[in-house]
Amino acid sequence: MSSSAATPHRANRLAQSTSPYLLQHAHNPVDWHPWGAEALQLAREQNKPIFLSIGYSACHWCHVMERESFEHEGIARLMNEYFVNIKVDREERPDLDEIYMKAVQAISGSGGWPMSVWLTPDLRPFFGGTYFPPAPRYGKPSFPQLVQWIGETWRRDPDKLHKQGADLTSHIAKEEAVDTRGEISKQALDQSLAMLAANYDPSYGGFGGAPKFPHAMDIRILLRHHRRLGAAQPLGMATHTLERMARGGIYDHLAGGFHRYSTDERWLIPHFEKMLYDNALLVPAYVEAWLVTREPLFRTVASECCDWVLAEMVTAQGAFASTLDADTEGEEGRYYVWTPEQLSQALPGRAGAWAQEWWGVTPTGNFEHGTSALWRDEEEADVAKRLGTDVETLRSEMEGARRRLLALRATRVPPGKDDKVLVAWNGLMI
Repeated sequence: MSSSAATPHRANRLAQSTSPYLLQHAHNPVDWHPWGAEALQLAREQNKPIFLSIGYSACHWCHVMERESFEHEGIARLMNEYFVNIKVDREERPDLDEIYMKAVQAISGSGGWPMSVWLTPDLRPFFGGTYFPPAPRYGKPSFPQLVQWIGETWRRDPDKLHKQGADLTSHIAKEEAVDTRGEISKQALDQSLAMLAANYDPSYGGFGGAPKFPHAMDIRILLRHHRRLGAAQPLGMATHTLERMARGGIYDHLAGGFHRYSTDERWLIPHFEKMLYDNALLVPAYVEAWLVTREPLFRTVASECCDWVLAEMVTAQGAFASTLDADTEGEEGRYYVWTPEQLSQALPGRAGAWAQEWWGVTPTGNFEHGTSALWRDEEEADVAKRLGTDVETLRSEMEGARRRLLALRATRVPPGKDDKVLVAWNGLMI
């Protein structure tokens, strides 16, 4: 496969969009269409399958797949030859995202973004997945291999793919036919607690292994189980999870607010995008935990999350923007990470050395290129003892350091902001 184009490609149909995500792809050599009557009619008239790519503007792996495949002249030529290519912003069209995510989960057993789905011209999904690499790796076929195989299969034996689409559509319809009306029984509630306990990580909190998502609603359910039963177990699972998240790199220790999810089980290294609705769901979880325990950390985190939203996510019209990107200057997390040298240069006297201990910034780093995501893995008393000071002095010094580092970070190239206003996400945050 030849290398990708070195010069920008002429604008495609997405250049007329208002979505920041679609505009990111407006100069790809792929002949992208927005979802609409024109593209769907074209697929029917030309009897071509549809390649549907769904993502959002702050999605790191969406950016990776764009650089590797959608900006690649050779891969784009194959896509344009075989398919009608449609790009969708999941935040603009959550209805389409939900429909085709079910298909991808049924096909692959998991879902995520970028979402890659192939449809018949009558919109039945017959194959799909998430990120596909430009060459075979991670146990996945390469994206160009898939494009060629699906395209040639459609030309030789379209009935085979039509049948796959019909079978998959029927399977999804049966799953959706379950009747969920009626009272929630005590047995169902007990089963829900048992399932949460079975998936709970007693070492680091949260549910399951890596990648690990916050699961704010599950935490709030645990608090209600505690209220219902008066039992310590659900409260312990909820508070341990909230504490570990607040100490982890998934939390922005300078400005407040949570990143999307953790790539590891310890909450250390996140995917660095920050999304309005994640924080809108986590704020009440921390508030409710504070109401139950009066633990100051929970109140502080809830307040800092709101401060971040009000400082960085309010649009010119007074509503809330959707997301901040994971990448800056082509690198994920670059805006947020630090080295010991940067801390020493930014903070005078002992503060630089103390900050390295406080936030776990080491010469080898915990992220890429020797940099570190800030986190608080150790207890305050242990750090203070190692530094030969008391907790109150250390806290005071580090609060000053936080303010100085936040001001310095503001001089870096900021992550892109998707200023699209989503009513549902605004409602959650309000």
